[in-house]
Amino acid sequence: MPLPAAPGAPVVLERREGPHGEVVLRRRGEGAEAVHEIIANGCFLMDTSDGRSERLLVDAAHGALRTGNVAPSVLIGGLGVGFSFAHAAAGSDWRRIVVVEREQAIVDWHRSGPLAAVSGEALGDPRSVILRTDLVAYLRTTADRFDALCLDIDNGPDWTVTEDNSALYSPSGLASCRRVLRPGGVLAVWSAKPSAPFEEALRNAGFTAVRTEEITVARGVPDVVHLAVSPA
Repeated sequence: MPLPAAPGAPVVLERREGPHGEVVLRRRGEGAEAVHEIIANGCFLMDTSDGRSERLLVDAAHGALRTGNVAPSVLIGGLGVGFSFAHAAAGSDWRRIVVVEREQAIVDWHRSGPLAAVSGEALGDPRSVILRTDLVAYLRTTADRFDALCLDIDNGPDWTVTEDNSALYSPSGLASCRRVLRPGGVLAVWSAKPSAPFEEALRNAGFTAVRTEEITVARGVPDVVHLAVSPA
């Protein structure tokens, strides 16, 4: 979720009230130079100016998988502007791609709005599915299991978009993350900055090989991906 960079005053394309507050889609610039932004409850989430860190989130998860994970499956928490989803579907690394997004507005902007330019091909990929539901509840109740879980729903474990998202990074939330991962599966969490307390929380939750990788961005301090492996 890199900080916005496009110059000029943003234009609000749509504003919706949902069960978790207000979600806004904005545009900066025109034509090929236009940048789309998603704002939730007044908090900038992400934009289409630079999808590098979202793509590397998926690559880092795949790279951390243990050998033997042939054609693995990935669960992506948060659709956002679609970079992670589109990148996962662009190659042949993943056998199954499931995205969980709780905001109907964001799903609509991808299916029939401006963000279809990012995710259109991924939406038509037979390996992929978007589930419109709450991620915390899904992790707690689903019978599905995955080889990788990529989380990009907040600005990091220490900077959540809504207060109830903090449950995802709690001991019970991390236990749910472990529950949906197969043995040797990888949890990858995007963050705007490193979090030593979150690394410790991952270890306390039973994850192994906990580490943090920096992602160089075009401006500002590096983004990071927290990586952890579910024990065999």
